[in-house]
Amino acid sequence: MCTGGRIVDHLRSGIEDARNDVLFVGYQARGTLGRDLIRYGRRPGGYVVIDGERHEIHARIHELTGYSAHADQLGLVAWVGGMGEMPREIRFVHGEEGARRALEGVLGAGGRRSEVGR
Repeated sequence: MCTGGRIVDHLRSGIEDARNDVLFVGYQARGTLGRDLIRYGRRPGGYVVIDGERHEIHARIHELTGYSAHADQLGLVAWVGGMGEMPREIRFVHGEEGARRALEGVLGAGGRRSEVGR
């Protein structure tokens, strides 16, 4: 959502350059820099304020919809199953341990290696 970390520096130094593109693949909550970039980046004269400084948005802002970081087990299994080539390794790094292990069992059953993140 562009509220902290290195992305803020990248945006500060790049959104005023019309040669750049910014691609959002996930949900951007109201009140975040990411949401403001999507909202105002499509308007003539659009700008955002980063750390108290105004930055005009000349970079092209894109929003790729249809992806979610909150799929259920069935959705994740279908997503992996729909890949043209199965991944050699799948790492589970987020979520409750029981849910991760259950998903590992379902996906690991197809002969693919998996690793449960800690």
